[in-house]
Amino acid sequence: MTDSSESNVMAMILAGGAGPGLAVLTARRPASAVPFAGKYRVIDFPLSNCVNSNIYNVAVLTQYMPRPLNEHIRSGKPWDLDRSTRGLRLLQPYQTRPGEGLWEKGSADALRLNLDVVEEDGVDEVLVLSGDHVYKMNYQPMLDFHRRSRADVTIAVRPVAPHQTSRFGMVTLDVDNRILRFEEKPRRTRATLASMGIYVFRAEVLRAWLTENKKEANDLGKEVISDLIKKARVYAYEFEGYWANVGTVPAYYEANMALLSHIPALELNDRRWTIHTRSEQYPPVWFSPEARAQNNLLSDGARIWGEVERSMIGPGVIIEEGAVVRDSIVMHNAVIKAGAMVDRAILDEQVVIGPRAQVGVGENNQPNSNMPDILNTGITLVGQRSRIPEGARLGRNVVVGVRVTEEAFLDFPNLEVPGGENVQWPVPKIENADKR
Repeated sequence: MTDSSESNVMAMILAGGAGPGLAVLTARRPASAVPFAGKYRVIDFPLSNCVNSNIYNVAVLTQYMPRPLNEHIRSGKPWDLDRSTRGLRLLQPYQTRPGEGLWEKGSADALRLNLDVVEEDGVDEVLVLSGDHVYKMNYQPMLDFHRRSRADVTIAVRPVAPHQTSRFGMVTLDVDNRILRFEEKPRRTRATLASMGIYVFRAEVLRAWLTENKKEANDLGKEVISDLIKKARVYAYEFEGYWANVGTVPAYYEANMALLSHIPALELNDRRWTIHTRSEQYPPVWFSPEARAQNNLLSDGARIWGEVERSMIGPGVIIEEGAVVRDSIVMHNAVIKAGAMVDRAILDEQVVIGPRAQVGVGENNQPNSNMPDILNTGITLVGQRSRIPEGARLGRNVVVGVRVTEEAFLDFPNLEVPGGENVQWPVPKIENADKR
């Protein structure tokens, strides 16, 4: 870790996004609270990066269905952020004037509405982070580069392949790493460096821009950075380590599965850079004498009688006798009943797969009818607390909503859901959904 005694930095983590690219996985939680790698949540990575970088002044900006995120972070104790001064603060949306709406209109607006925290702390620099990225990064070298360059803003960037440029903000640099141009998700560009959504601002520059542009701009990358490039010293800091934006189902799935490689790009068993989390009290993993397991990541409390291959198994998962789980992500306290089969699927928390049911079957790779641009890689999703009935068959790219009961499958002949179909998805909008 790096000594930051000369730093006066506040980290602000933008963790309130709804994460529509994660489909049913964010029906009842923000993207930053989605489980990752079994026992962790996505927010654990930027939080752990902060404390491992010796940054203990951290604010988490919430908005969309914040309760799961609040319950996970609480006082910040697992990250050593439960401090009497500064430490961790959860900043919720609030009404600034009678009659005005509660919700922030974008990432820049979220920062704008919380500028009072920056001003009261009197910090010199603001480190702005995204809550839905998975990576390990020491922020101190980036802060050092920012100061040496006398930059007003510094953006972390990394190379991406040409076919990926439409997913990112792309930057063009001069020989001194000063940013000359910013393009928001271009279809075609000569730029090869993508913004990682990690920014260092001089606090006075951020405050001045946000207060002078109260209505015109709400998006941090597309509007704020593009404008500041013309007026201020904006530099790029090149990062060479692993980084993944897990904001879509395919990206989330691949980032989890990559952890099962013989030499994973993201090493979780690194005592020099621990990823902290709020761990629940579960007993150790248990296998029956008949169980078979190969190349998995298993979390505490898992009880396995069946067969598991190349899968991510969360805390408290039960896989009964004769059940088979392959190439899948199974989250907290899910149950796969006897004789069931799960292949290339993501099962959310407390899902129950009935006896002899099959999830992710057939060769029909028809894209999902509601999200064809994202759900087209054969991954089947089952939302929180849903129950798949005995003997049901779910094809590829199927999405099952939240709290779906066995009766919902009676609409499908022989309990067979064809590839690309949906069962009570999208989830109906309800009042006070976060309180459920």
